[in-house]
Amino acid sequence: MNLTTRCPDCGTAFRVQPAQLSARGGKVRCGKCTRVFDGVAALVAEGQQGTQAETEPSPQLALFEASRKGPIGGTGEAANEDVPGAEFLDEAPPPRRRLASAFGVALALAVLAAQAVHYFRTEIAVLLPETRPYLAAACATLKCDLKLPRRPKLMAIESSDLQADGRRENVIVLNAVLRNQAQFAQEYPALELTLTDERDEAVARRVLLPADYLASQTADQLAQGIGAGADAALRIYFDTGGLRAIGYRMYLFFP
Repeated sequence: MNLTTRCPDCGTAFRVQPAQLSARGGKVRCGKCTRVFDGVAALVAEGQQGTQAETEPSPQLALFEASRKGPIGGTGEAANEDVPGAEFLDEAPPPRRRLASAFGVALALAVLAAQAVHYFRTEIAVLLPETRPYLAAACATLKCDLKLPRRPKLMAIESSDLQADGRRENVIVLNAVLRNQAQFAQEYPALELTLTDERDEAVARRVLLPADYLASQTADQLAQGIGAGADAALRIYFDTGGLRAIGYRMYLFFP
């Protein structure tokens, strides 16, 4: 259904569609004098518009032409410059709201950084040794452990041998040397010792923790681990209980 609106300046009537009126809040431009007016307020009833309404172009066509050609009449005004913009687009957020948002972002970043430091505290202490005292103090407050690195590929059994104890029956002695091949201190590893018979089948197996094969060291000494490029010699006595063990296998791991 077409409606008719009349320009209040030149009196020219135009036929328009409701969708054209609602496109710009009812604002239309006269195709004859180029004035922008309220097309809804200027609607005329059928039978009052005269014959000129049938011959004049739609005001919306003038709007489209203006948007393609730029300012009309050399006044420097765009086609839709007379249409007021939405007020909320010009509103800036209050200073307090901006400050609260910035504080929230900074707090979130600080929490994320603290979580990353807590999770990677061992790696940070290795890469930045000067931070270890501070990390240790923080862990003491947070009830967490600042452990030494565990890199089994950088830890090796340099040498080992198993022989009978000549002074006691059914007692064997394991001598071994562990070497830390890393450029930083590491925890002492656990050792698994397997005794084998003449068919190389396991007859006994035992897991040795650092406190087992380094019983002479204190807890603080064990906590210091094996230094960078250092060796740790150990000697352990076992009571075989009469087992016919003639061989052994041993490997290290971190539980």
